[in-house]
Amino acid sequence: MTNSYPGINPDIREWKGQEITDFQEDLFIKVNGRLSEKWFYTHIKSEAKSLPRIDVLNMLSKYAGYNNWDDFRFRNSATLPTAKVKSKEVSVFVKVPLILLATVILLFIVYMLMNTQNYRFSFIDADTGEPILDGHIQVDMLMGNESPLSYTCDPNGKLSLRTDQSKIRLVVRSPYYMTDTVDRILKKFNREEQVKLHADANALMIRFFSQNDIKGWQERRNKLDKLFSDDAIIYQVPDDKVLVAMELFNKKEFIDKLSMPAAIPGQIEILGSKYKDGRIAILRFRIKKLSK
Repeated sequence: MTNSYPGINPDIREWKGQEITDFQEDLFIKVNGRLSEKWFYTHIKSEAKSLPRIDVLNMLSKYAGYNNWDDFRFRNSATLPTAKVKSKEVSVFVKVPLILLATVILLFIVYMLMNTQNYRFSFIDADTGEPILDGHIQVDMLMGNESPLSYTCDPNGKLSLRTDQSKIRLVVRSPYYMTDTVDRILKKFNREEQVKLHADANALMIRFFSQNDIKGWQERRNKLDKLFSDDAIIYQVPDDKVLVAMELFNKKEFIDKLSMPAAIPGQIEILGSKYKDGRIAILRFRIKKLSK
């Protein structure tokens, strides 16, 4: 919960009110278990020597991802101190602290699991407010000093990700929208997020030129000339039905190809682009054969 609520006391024994309620609700959702607030105060917030019942320990163990209490003790035996005892009386005084320590470890694991949640992102056009239904949206979640985590949206332009972070930074890329870096403070009880993307007018114009018979051959060339850097590199990515190997074009060659729609045996689909001084420096596209 320190990720969802940065100001919360990290000591679980200091939890009260809403923190305890959140724990109770999550316990019920995950393992259909219930613990009263009185139980929490008796076993966590006091110095009482009594131990939780075995069924409670089994329930908490399942919540933490173990089969039962015995499985938890076996798999965490290396973290629990051991001691040699010479009598039954001494053994009791050793076992009780060990069980209490194991209980604290188990509750700590439970506490960490409560922070990890599933969030769902959708993307909308910043100008029209319409949802972007595109399965080619690429999202990188930046991880500080670590490599970013990469995701691809589903065909409806939706993204699901699971994280224990309260604040994330995403880099969003889409063929027909400008690359954007998005910061989000995640809300534990509102796991639906919307991200606005701004259209890439140049990419949309290229697609428009390839799909429409615009009158004025020279006018078309002039407009395309303004879109690209003089040293632009354009890649045509292979498509099983149209092209079996990658082709490379310079600016003039691509404009020649796009100025004559009859020479394009299908529909141009922009896969990605990079800009230099406001003009396209690198473009990746493929031609999708039109179905008859």
